[in-house]
Amino acid sequence: MRYAVRRLGFFVFTLWVALTINFMLPRLMPGNPALAMLSKYHGQVGPGTLKALEILYGINTSKPLPEQYVTYLHQMLTGNFGTSLEFYPSTVSSVIGSAVWWTVGLVGIATIVAFVVGTWLGIIAGWRRGGRLDSALPPVFVVTSAIPYFWMAMVLVLIFGITLHWLPYIGGYDVAGDTPAFSPTFLSDVLRHAILPAAALLITTVGTWILTMRNTMITTLAEDYVRMARAKGLPGRRIMLDYAARNAILPNLTGFAMSMGFVVSGAILIEYVFNYPGVGYMLLQAVQSEDFPLMQALFLLITVAVLVAILIADVATALLDPRTRTAA
Repeated sequence: MRYAVRRLGFFVFTLWVALTINFMLPRLMPGNPALAMLSKYHGQVGPGTLKALEILYGINTSKPLPEQYVTYLHQMLTGNFGTSLEFYPSTVSSVIGSAVWWTVGLVGIATIVAFVVGTWLGIIAGWRRGGRLDSALPPVFVVTSAIPYFWMAMVLVLIFGITLHWLPYIGGYDVAGDTPAFSPTFLSDVLRHAILPAAALLITTVGTWILTMRNTMITTLAEDYVRMARAKGLPGRRIMLDYAARNAILPNLTGFAMSMGFVVSGAILIEYVFNYPGVGYMLLQAVQSEDFPLMQALFLLITVAVLVAILIADVATALLDPRTRTAA
């Protein structure tokens, strides 16, 4: 119980710090979103309109900074993120809601598949150290893990999209031919558009899970409790899963939680290369257009996702390894 309370207290404190930084960063950036909005109308509005836009975008300079901070905290905690500049007059919540599922569907599934496949292969390679699989995996995936995923994305686009014309490589679906709907035709089109970006992520990330799990597995196999299990004559599969893999997976589990937290931010460069309508590409657009409300909401969403993922990883680690609870 004390362990859970401590972790929850750490979560609340970190969230408050993140909210404060999120409040300060846009106000330290050069530029003014209200002026950027006025530029779309070539300045053909009066000073009153400029003042109204500043209030709309949460930069009411007539109020003291502490008062702005209190108002900002209330808006963030109540989900009132304001109106987007880039997608005016849509609200920030509706804009993010239209993009987050694209990112979760692509980056989230690709991350889970990479973790499951990589961890399982790492367990087998570490258990059968020196075998054929263990000899083949490290050299191959050391190379793939060092490749930037946006470079791999461009290679896949060049080969399978531009040269062979096998797969689409722009957008999340065929805008000219499909209407978004929960239908087999639309879903199949979405899957075809997701193959190349998902493949780029899988190829460049699965090696990290394989190598990390393999190395941790080899270290764990040298522990005394594993030797004792072998001396007791327990089946090899039970030793591999219940004794070695259960303890070796703990570092991977923490890394996986961090990766799942950052899923919400999306792989920005991947989404940029493929013009994929996800949160990462939206964040890039928000920065370029000085869309303060959208930037703040996205940063907050990413922070909360990472903190929640870490909290879940801490709980899972405590359940798998009771020593962490006593140490805390």
